[in-house]
Parts: sequence; structure tokens; C-alpha cells
Amino acid sequence: MKRSNMGANRRRRRLITFLWTTLLAVGTIVLIYKEMSALLYILATVGVTALLVVVGMADLGPADKSTSGAESS
Repeated sequence: MKRSNMGANRRRRRLITFLWTTLLAVGTIVLIYKEMSALLYILATVGVTALLVVVGMADLGPADKSTSGAESS
């Protein structure tokens, strides 16, 4: 892959991340303004649950191999 393509991909990913962050922040502010705390509580609970599932499903196999090598030396 050319360097110019890598730079363009990095900029595009950064822009998408910025847009998602802005969208979520505006959504949260609107829900707070409209005093929909019950919905915010549900969304926060689902978000934390999703994060825990992602962390729980993470592949930690390579980390186990590197630590077992350090123990034997």
C-alpha cells in the first residue's frame, strides 16, 4: 500500500471517529436536556455490558506465550 493511501486512510478513520464522538455527545446532551435519565441509564448499562463482552472475548493468547518464556529463563 502506498504511503499516500495510508495517510488518507488514517485521516478518514480519524474523521469517522470524530463524527461518532460528536454524534454521541450531542445525543447525550439532548437526552440530559429533555430529562430522559431513565433512557440514559439504560444506554449506559448496555454500553458498559458491550465493553465488558469485548474485553472478555479478547484474544490473549500471544500475551500468554511471551510471559511463559520469561518465566522459564
